Amino acid sequence: MAQPGKPVIEVQGVGVTYRSRVGLVRALDDIHLQARPGEFVALVGPSGCGKSTLLKVVAGLLRPTEGAVRLEGVPVAGPASHVGVVFQTPLLMAWRSVMGNILLPMEIRREDPRRFRRAAQELVDLVGISGFEDHYPHQLSGGMQQRAALCRALIHDPDLLLMDEPFGALDALTREQMNLELQRIWMEKKKTVLFITHSIPEAVFLADHVIVMSPRPGRIIHRMPIRLPRPRTLESMGTPEFAKLTEEVRGHLKASGALD
Repeated sequence: MAQPGKPVIEVQGVGVTYRSRVGLVRALDDIHLQARPGEFVALVGPSGCGKSTLLKVVAGLLRPTEGAVRLEGVPVAGPASHVGVVFQTPLLMAWRSVMGNILLPMEIRREDPRRFRRAAQELVDLVGISGFEDHYPHQLSGGMQQRAALCRALIHDPDLLLMDEPFGALDALTREQMNLELQRIWMEKKKTVLFITHSIPEAVFLADHVIVMSPRPGRIIHRMPIRLPRPRTLESMGTPEFAKLTEEVRGHLKASGALD
């Protein structure tokens, strides 16, 4: 477990350059960021700015060209056991039930999945898909599939949760509901969260801190604390305070050339 006050995530001078058909592409440049225990940090920026690349670097799925990443003080050299990842698409195994998908990480770790069935059931109850444990992905709505994917990411009780636009493919009403659900789960579990999104309101609604990125090569151009009281409601999105915060983020994106 992370020590109180010590960063869970430390990204120091990270840059990523990759080779494409047309030559070298600079995806990220000189990224510095931290997240402390229990913080919800949202990254917002235009398409192609390197948000997902940065998340893959933090997750240990991609090596940076330069710089370093530490999780709980330990240099990242590959995927870590205390990290859970949720992608934009649920990536559920079509031939496995909801419960089977949730327990899959424990099987990969060569643990007896029966030992984790109670924990899995508690997660199913927590995210509101009780009664669908034996259903298959094609029998679920998009929102329910993402709830199952969230359970799968939490089954091994990770300290850190990385989320790459997990609600981007959902309709607006389902997305709002999932934002409320994620806030509730985060407040109960108190995981450290790094959350990627294109949506400025979503970032402000969910986060303790919003980090704004520039167009490629992605750089951090603004860090903004969000001091709105919790739990936040959909009604809070209509307040002057919320509007001021979203306009501040939007202003920095405009200044960087991300918005016309």
